[in-house]
Amino acid sequence: MSTGENEQALRKILDMTRLIAITILAIHFYYFCYAAFKQWQLISSFTDRLLGNIASTGLFSNFIKSKLIALGFLCISLIGVTGKKDEKQTYKTAFAYIITGLILFLISYLFLYITKEMQLAAALYISITSIGFMLILTGGTLLSRIIKQQLNGKDIFNKENETFPQEERLLENEYSINLPAKYHLKNKVRDSWINIINPFRGLLVSGTPGSGKSYFVIRHVITQHIKKGFALFTYDFKFDDLSIIVYNTWLKYKHLYKVVPEFFVINFDDLTRSHRCNPLDPSGMLDITDASESARTILMGLNREWIKKQGDFFVESPINFLSAIIWFLRRYQDGEYCTLPHVIELMQLEYNDLFTILRLEKEIEVLINPFINAYLNDAMEQLEGQIASAKIAMARLSSPQLYYVLSGNDFTLDINNSDKPKLVCMGNNPQKIQIYGAVLSLYVNRLVKLVNKKGKLKSSLVFDEFPTIYLNNMDGLIATARSNKVATTLGIQDFSQLRKDYGREQADVIINIIGNIVSGQVTGDTAKQLSERFGKIMQDRESLSINRNDTSISRSKQLEAAIPPSKISSLSSGEFVGMVADDPDCKIELKTFYCEIQNDHTALNKEMGGYKPIPVIRTINNEMVQRNYLQIKQDVQDILEAEMGRIVNDPQLKHLVIKK
Repeated sequence: MSTGENEQALRKILDMTRLIAITILAIHFYYFCYAAFKQWQLISSFTDRLLGNIASTGLFSNFIKSKLIALGFLCISLIGVTGKKDEKQTYKTAFAYIITGLILFLISYLFLYITKEMQLAAALYISITSIGFMLILTGGTLLSRIIKQQLNGKDIFNKENETFPQEERLLENEYSINLPAKYHLKNKVRDSWINIINPFRGLLVSGTPGSGKSYFVIRHVITQHIKKGFALFTYDFKFDDLSIIVYNTWLKYKHLYKVVPEFFVINFDDLTRSHRCNPLDPSGMLDITDASESARTILMGLNREWIKKQGDFFVESPINFLSAIIWFLRRYQDGEYCTLPHVIELMQLEYNDLFTILRLEKEIEVLINPFINAYLNDAMEQLEGQIASAKIAMARLSSPQLYYVLSGNDFTLDINNSDKPKLVCMGNNPQKIQIYGAVLSLYVNRLVKLVNKKGKLKSSLVFDEFPTIYLNNMDGLIATARSNKVATTLGIQDFSQLRKDYGREQADVIINIIGNIVSGQVTGDTAKQLSERFGKIMQDRESLSINRNDTSISRSKQLEAAIPPSKISSLSSGEFVGMVADDPDCKIELKTFYCEIQNDHTALNKEMGGYKPIPVIRTINNEMVQRNYLQIKQDVQDILEAEMGRIVNDPQLKHLVIKK
């Protein structure tokens, strides 16, 4: 028991032991330096008789014997010393005192032979031995002040304590994406697999530029899905980084498909390597809601700030106006001129002519009446506010190159048609993102509408830098496309980027409904949100308590973040954290991972070195592009003349003419 009485008794025993050591050493000096003490007149008959009795015990039978006994009692007295603990004290200092003291204590007898003068020799011997004795005592006391128990200081960043078991089995099915990896578990490096066995629940790939999203994850999504017979759409933000991977993987594995798919590419910069496709193809626009959705997509893509203002009068009005024009062209001659270039040119007509011919289509009457009334009532300021924003935004798309691609019909966007599967790549240009992104948003919107249907071929939609395009109702696609075998992969840099371009509410919905997440280095709120999503694990904790007499270490276990935000913020390129989703047929207990994805860099470099470039699709010159541009303008004039002539010559339609 650690009581005050026991401590006091122990202290008395130690003091007595130390006093015995000092007494034996003093008698040693008196016995072996007797001649000097005699000259100093420090002897008496009593001490002589006492010394004789002690000598008869054999204590002084050897010169060194009594010194060693004194040293032994000193060591015993030091065993129980409890000095005040000091974190600055080290073993090096304590042993320096002890070793120096031992040397002086043991070799001090040499000073007895330095001089023949007995008194000087005895004085030197006694002094050096006493100094050695005191140094040993001091060193032993310092040893008791050193903190012998230490916390585990090797893992200063708590790296090993934050490791946890991860999935080491390869779980593969006809839809899965499987990425080999390595992870740390208690000072060992182990092999693991990231098994995305249900990609239809959505895959979000995040990470700052350079974290390895494309090289370590997205390229494998593309290659593995092509190998497994998926129809594929790829949005290639920096054309042709991903498109060339799609093309060469298609060349390698197209024989594995039941029906060999065709490869198509949309690229506005190099028209010789671009197919032509009409996103407003009339066969895919079944009712006016399709026109309205297309109008919303194109205007939101051109005016990203409108995304956060949906529902406002001056946002919804331009959308209604554009919807009316699209649906008018869809109904005119069964959609022969239903293309985005024709829509842009038709918008630019004078209000008298435009409103007159739009009144011919009864289905859009409810959409255009507010504009016609404003025009007839001379509310031009209001009218311009409603329409001009749409006309100005759409005018930015008036380009011969864009018109050429958008007005053709080399393929349709139903990529997962079982009879005619397709692999489609659409390339953007970071320097022209504002214009190209809006057009590509329209393509994607129409494609998603056609793909997300029952009874189609399994398909994969891959979006690199997803926030650079606008896809209305993306959360609805992820939520409903699972049953239609549509896998969606979204590449983003940070959650805040998605919130900036899509608005906080819609961005949060997209993030929260996605089942599979693979994230490289991200910081701030994104890292915190991911850390919370990954949950907590049981970790060891130690605390050091220091007092005058002793030190103690308390060990405990408590739940802490499995992957803290600071770790997510400091990931190296190729290191990823995340969580996968399972399905009823293949349960995964260890869903969370923190690992380094293993790419065979040599094999990949060799493969990329053998890639064939995307071939030239057609020979085209500027004259052909310009001729197509002028033809579209002429088509709109022909529509105007034909319809105005029909109205003027038909008495039942004359009332539709607007004059002002």
